[in-house]
Amino acid sequence: MDSEFYRIKRLPPYVFAEVNALKAKARAAGDDIIDFGMGNPDLMPPQHVMDKVTETMKDPKAHRYSVSKGIHGLRKAMAAYYERRFNVTLDPENEVIATLGSKEGLANLAKAITAPGDVILVPNPSYPIHHFGFIIAGATIRHLPTTKDHDFMEMLEQAVKHSVPKPLALVINYPSNPTAEVVDIDFYKEVVAFCKKHEIYILSDLAYAEIYFNDTPPPSILQVPGARDIAVEFTSMSKTYSMAGWRIGFAVGNKDLISALTRMKSYVDYGAFTPVQVAATAALNGPQDCIDQNRAVYKRRRDVLVKGMEGSGWEIPSPEATMFAWVPLPDEWKGVGSMEFSKQLIEHAKVAVAPGIGFGEYGDDFVRIALVENEQRIRQAVRNMKQFMIKSDQYLDQLKDKE
Repeated sequence: MDSEFYRIKRLPPYVFAEVNALKAKARAAGDDIIDFGMGNPDLMPPQHVMDKVTETMKDPKAHRYSVSKGIHGLRKAMAAYYERRFNVTLDPENEVIATLGSKEGLANLAKAITAPGDVILVPNPSYPIHHFGFIIAGATIRHLPTTKDHDFMEMLEQAVKHSVPKPLALVINYPSNPTAEVVDIDFYKEVVAFCKKHEIYILSDLAYAEIYFNDTPPPSILQVPGARDIAVEFTSMSKTYSMAGWRIGFAVGNKDLISALTRMKSYVDYGAFTPVQVAATAALNGPQDCIDQNRAVYKRRRDVLVKGMEGSGWEIPSPEATMFAWVPLPDEWKGVGSMEFSKQLIEHAKVAVAPGIGFGEYGDDFVRIALVENEQRIRQAVRNMKQFMIKSDQYLDQLKDKE
């Protein structure tokens, strides 16, 4: 029997699995690995949110099937968040849907709207679900390079000009995972005008809207007049409230896209556990000082990492937003590639990072460092990585001997 299933054949081996296997092997050998690999928040959710989930679980009715699109109170709370944060008014009934994290929402929307062969425009590098969600759905992906050497709008115009059939949708993600790039509202205005002209849907991933380190909060694409004619936006409780394992996210915006996602989800899930949805409602409606506190923690961690590596030979650019630093490989390591560099860091520095190749071929000269260890651990990682840089020539010679 042929086990080479069609959709599985379209998925390459998961790049991060190789790094994870190395981490597991090192830990099994007794090594203390400082893990900057996965963007997995280590902070606690707000206490009143944890209290609410405990309280709600005591209600016998809470253990029944829930509502696939999200309970009304949760959708109303998300609409209220958009109203106060972005001055955007949403209809909770038709323009908001709760998802099992933004990742699930993106993947199910891809399946809902994509026919085999449809062309989807996706930044490269980008978070894997942005392109693999559509690959699973049978789409053809056209990558838009988003390095400093490429102008986004020029790449977008070129992609649309040379795509057959015309692209169905564009995926964008700012503040960006993995690059930490931020944009202003004028960028969104230009993208919306272009996509309206060419009748292209926009899927905006805004998961890092509340983790920023300057005085200007990241905007929403829905702030652009008329954006809802073509755009839907995904957000998440994972980073904002440190609720990653709770699996609560949202899609908001264009009614047709929300309706398509609602219909798809109605066939495949019954929504998140009701107490989790009630607790998420409490998070959105309750005190928001936890957001400022989390932001301050990530900023301190960023500064410890960036300042600690100054003068080491491996300079780390200071990100303006997100919980990540997107770091070019040291000059002497650029010919090796991000995967081999990441392996060497685990072996010799006991530090795990995410190889940039996992986010697309345009990321192979970078690694992503997630700020998910405390300041003491970051300082230890800095010491380890400085020693690694001192011995770079030795490690590179060892690699050459293996060839």
